[in-house]
Amino acid sequence: MTSEYLDRGTILIVDDTPTNLGSVLDFLSASGFTVWVARSGSSALKKVQYCQPDLILLDVLMPEMDGFKTCQHLKANDLTKDIPVIFMTALDDTESKVKGFNVGGVDYITKPLQQEEVLARAITHLNLRNLTKKLQAQIVERERAQADLQVLTQELERRVEERTAELSQTNERLNQEVAERKLAEAACQASEARERHKALELENSLHELKQVQSQLIQSEKMSGLGQLVAGVAHEINNPINFIYGNLSYALEYSKALVTILDLYEKHYPNPAPDIQAEIAASELDYLKDDLPKLFKSMYLGADRIREIVLSLRLFARQEGYEMRAVNLHEGMDSTLMILQSRLKFNSDRPSIEVVRDYCPNLPEVDCYGGEMNQVFMNVLANAIDAIDEWNTQRSLEEIKANPSVIRISTEVTSSNWVAVRIVDNGPGISEEVRRHVFNPFFTTKPPGKGTGIGLSISWQIVVEKHRGSLGCISAPGGGTEFTIEIPIRQESPVLSLSA
Repeated sequence: MTSEYLDRGTILIVDDTPTNLGSVLDFLSASGFTVWVARSGSSALKKVQYCQPDLILLDVLMPEMDGFKTCQHLKANDLTKDIPVIFMTALDDTESKVKGFNVGGVDYITKPLQQEEVLARAITHLNLRNLTKKLQAQIVERERAQADLQVLTQELERRVEERTAELSQTNERLNQEVAERKLAEAACQASEARERHKALELENSLHELKQVQSQLIQSEKMSGLGQLVAGVAHEINNPINFIYGNLSYALEYSKALVTILDLYEKHYPNPAPDIQAEIAASELDYLKDDLPKLFKSMYLGADRIREIVLSLRLFARQEGYEMRAVNLHEGMDSTLMILQSRLKFNSDRPSIEVVRDYCPNLPEVDCYGGEMNQVFMNVLANAIDAIDEWNTQRSLEEIKANPSVIRISTEVTSSNWVAVRIVDNGPGISEEVRRHVFNPFFTTKPPGKGTGIGLSISWQIVVEKHRGSLGCISAPGGGTEFTIEIPIRQESPVLSLSA
């Protein structure tokens, strides 16, 4: 037996007459535990200040300080509050048991102690504590990863703002040069034709420069975001796989314990009265029935986290310069998952409902998946911004009468074309604004809220890189609809925007 139970942990037994527990002490030591003994509650409290055991077996009836008082002191101390405490007592009345649980005890063992019962309860509570520690460590690690993500996001936004300010200064200088050229042209009639030609070339260069600048800014931003999201997804994936992989073993262990209990009930149908009382008090049948449900809930939670990680990885996919067949529905769903926090209700704004009307037979489309996700992100973010701004101007009654909705639909429009439509019921835009929505650096948002390059980049991705079309239909008070149409199969390769 000694070789079977090695490194089980440390157990502190607090009893004013530990000689009565000699057989239990020997049995626990032989089972692989390190056993400490304290003869009083005050002695135990001093001992745990310097070294904490993994489990405490605490006698209830002791002089000076009984077990209940000792347990209260243990739970009030940050060093020892998480150590599980099992009471040992000859008392079997309900009031004593309730009092023990109220002061922080996790279990009861009735004297005289049975070696196998003490061992089983000790192993059970030590396993529960180890699982709790692992889950808490995973939670702390996830919170740390989220904090790192927030810091990196803020740093990325700062860099984009700095780059935008630099480009604005460059644009101002170029505009000034254009103005100076025009003045020189007016002053020099002899070279009027030549100067006009140079001015036209300069304006074309400025337009091309704006496009290149917008591409560089957006590419840098999305590249950094993609790497960040992919890194976070990888870091979360490792701990959740650890939890998910160990759940099956924990379920097998619990099934084994339940099987042993069933065998005890079968071969010993009439146990001692104190065991019968403990079975009744712990509602053993309910515990055996509820334990598989508990593990099922834990499986569902772990599966949900794995789905979120998969969505992050899909959104951050990096195809490089190679066009592949992509499931547009997966890309749209991963984008919506990234934007989920902006769609949910919070104290600052109401929720935005997303209605998906996907074509059930939509084929995979030849495209750059990461760039198409960027298009979905830009269009959806603009829709959310418009709805949020509109809701700040509406009363609660108006919002309830006309809730915020974004509808997404897909369809096959011809033998080689698919369409994605994103429609919101926001305030809409005027015809004058609609004609300029795809122009670089055009924005109706206040300073600091937008750069005016998101829809311009989206137009280049859809029209120039995928040989498709990107249209906008809107009117004041009538919402806005964006339609993305691209070929299912490309006739020849197209360079990626990142190239």
